[in-house]
Amino acid sequence: MSESAQSLTSPSETAPATLRHDWSKHEISALFELPFNDLLFQAQSLHRQNFDPNQVQVSTLLSIKTGACPEDCGYCSQSAKNDAEVERERLLPLDEVIEKAQLAKDNGASRFCMGAAWRNPTDKNLDKVIDMIIAVKGLGMETCVTLGMLTEQQSKRLKEAGLDYYNHNLDTSPEYYGDIITTRTFQDRLDTLAYVRDADINVCSGGIFGMGEQQSDRVSMLQQLANMPQHPDSVPINMLVQIEGTPLHGVDEIDPLDFIRSIAVARILMPESYVRLSAGRTEMSDETQALCFLAGANSIFYGDRLLTTDNPEENHDQQLFSRLGINSKIAPPPADTGKATCACS
Repeated sequence: MSESAQSLTSPSETAPATLRHDWSKHEISALFELPFNDLLFQAQSLHRQNFDPNQVQVSTLLSIKTGACPEDCGYCSQSAKNDAEVERERLLPLDEVIEKAQLAKDNGASRFCMGAAWRNPTDKNLDKVIDMIIAVKGLGMETCVTLGMLTEQQSKRLKEAGLDYYNHNLDTSPEYYGDIITTRTFQDRLDTLAYVRDADINVCSGGIFGMGEQQSDRVSMLQQLANMPQHPDSVPINMLVQIEGTPLHGVDEIDPLDFIRSIAVARILMPESYVRLSAGRTEMSDETQALCFLAGANSIFYGDRLLTTDNPEENHDQQLFSRLGINSKIAPPPADTGKATCACS
């Protein structure tokens, strides 16, 4: 273990978490180099300073508009440029969204997330989504949407509608980004996140691991997130779900221990953020998921679908939580914090 890695942890004592926005790649790489037990000890110690270690936030995600996205994301079944068998669907009607939201609330979800396969919403489509946000808020639930890139004015309109969270993932590192997506730039992602943040909407942003990237790319992506002016309130960490017809189908899968390390490093870099174990849970063993929770993951999606990919069945999640002694029902945050938790992949 390198001297720099040793200086970042002590198995016997972990200092109180301080929020930093100046992490170097060298420091983050040193965390990845720590012995597995030491890394998880540090991550779990910081996790306990900010969260109940035996609670996992549960949310529901609904695809309100599926397929025919003009982007060429190499991982995505909804891209019109890929050959995955996902049918194009129109934007769901308002009454159907309300019905799904009420069902989610009845099943214990306290927030409802809606995703649309757009490069960016038109103002007309945004009007319809705003109606959905208002309706879901009327059910007493928190709201989150992921709609693609936004303008500054669109971000302000979503804030005025009462939106709690906006999800916009970085996907991967700036260095590897062009190998995964060519129809937008990494800076486009950062610009939308800046508009959302300036509109005082909570940011939900993370990425995908297992797309053929190197560890240096995981370091770089996590650095981008951790060094934002404010840490994302929610950080979804996805494991690539390989889908036939997409360019990334058949890439070498990420080692589960490397994925768990990434969860732990995210927890250390952003100690007050919710770290969401998102897509790919159907490919994970119960033991891998348990270690992710130990590493600091404290949020998941509930239900059998995550946009267009499978998600573990609800009863399986509850059985796993019971075996681990995890409480999956979290009360809404105190009113004076202004914080909420989000649920986007």
